[in-house]
Amino acid sequence: MSNKETGYRVENPATGEVLERFATATDAEITSAIESAHAAYLDWSALDISERAAVVHRAADLFEARKQELAEIISREMGKPISEGVEEAEFSAAILRYYADNGAQFTADQSISTVDGATAMIKRLPIGALLGIMPWNFPYYQIARFAGPNLMLGNTIVLKHAEICPTSAQAVEDIFRDAGVPVGGYVNVLASHDQIADIIADPRIQGVSLTGSERAGSTIAALAGKHLKKAVLELGGSDPYVVLDTDDVAAAAQLAWSTRMYNTGQACNSNKRLIVMDDIYDDFVAELVRLAEAMEPGSPDTAGPGVYMPLSSRSAAEGLDKQVRKAIEEGATLRAGGVLGDAAFFSPAVITDITPDMESHHVEFFGPVAVVYRVSSDDEALAVANDSPFGLGGAVFSRDQLRAEKIARELKVGMANVNTPAGEGAELPFGGVKRSGYGRELGPLGMDEFVNKQLYYVQK
Repeated sequence: MSNKETGYRVENPATGEVLERFATATDAEITSAIESAHAAYLDWSALDISERAAVVHRAADLFEARKQELAEIISREMGKPISEGVEEAEFSAAILRYYADNGAQFTADQSISTVDGATAMIKRLPIGALLGIMPWNFPYYQIARFAGPNLMLGNTIVLKHAEICPTSAQAVEDIFRDAGVPVGGYVNVLASHDQIADIIADPRIQGVSLTGSERAGSTIAALAGKHLKKAVLELGGSDPYVVLDTDDVAAAAQLAWSTRMYNTGQACNSNKRLIVMDDIYDDFVAELVRLAEAMEPGSPDTAGPGVYMPLSSRSAAEGLDKQVRKAIEEGATLRAGGVLGDAAFFSPAVITDITPDMESHHVEFFGPVAVVYRVSSDDEALAVANDSPFGLGGAVFSRDQLRAEKIARELKVGMANVNTPAGEGAELPFGGVKRSGYGRELGPLGMDEFVNKQLYYVQK
């Protein structure tokens, strides 16, 4: 069974059934959206930031009020468990509130001391209409972390979502419209790939933010560069998760496993490479295998420990299966799972014995696959952790915090964590280095990307 469906649609990943189709926008509709976003920018940016904050606060309240409905929408679109969908809507609300509460502080004028006594300051000003290109794995959260700070700044948003997320995309536009964002202030477009290029080329669009694959990031970066537009890229990751020692191997393995299985393994900053010290490695892997073998397929409303969901689509499951088969052909060992099932189901897998000379060592397994490496020293653990083309996040665990911190400080990543899988919160910046992209979202830095840092100078 191979699903070659394309175009905007709602496709149940548990069955492969296409429930609804949507027409791609016409060129005239794209032009109208850009015109609307530009016109809205002129008025929206002229408002006092406190007025924009009131609107963004209302949007946060609507995300909270509609969280059950929102969760059900994405469970149909991309198979997310209802409980995780509710959490995502709640987190989206928290992000919007964070920027509504802190936006005035983040954009306050910054005085500069001058040698001649003149008045000088940095003003943080909006720049115009922006294009956001969002992925399917976190349909609401990805939008919130892009739209929240930029709407607060006074920018406006043209949003192109993934082809399998048309109804969640519309639900978000409805929230912002109902909250009081003016017509054009946030507009959803069902654009084609060719139309994305046209949008970026339009002089009224001042920047583009993409969360997606390396391939997509390379394409968008080239287009943005060609047209001299600012870009923020959050791309793939193959995050190292280093376990140096533990008082409870089973508990450590369970935390690593539950982290890896969140969102069916479809998270950019998931712990895709588990790097474990050799004295606990065998017991650690044995516990992972036990957990993997105990898992059963389920539906979004029956999610919980021991239950796994389908991937986002049949094509995603087939792509992951191809990667796992390639690893085995190269000499890796499949310890558990790794079976391509019906529709988009793929049984959670544990893989060991991948080595640096294998192609599989350098790829991202975007799904429920835990790859485990054995190491015998802290130096080796660090070397394996940094031997990746990606640099999104990483984590180091040890009973000796200073020992863990020593390695964490040397990780070539955008987000280094000690004794936790990941620091998460609206206030914590998110982003990477190397082939994981550039720019930051969330936290104060998330409001410092698509902004005119204008020097304002008055000679006395």
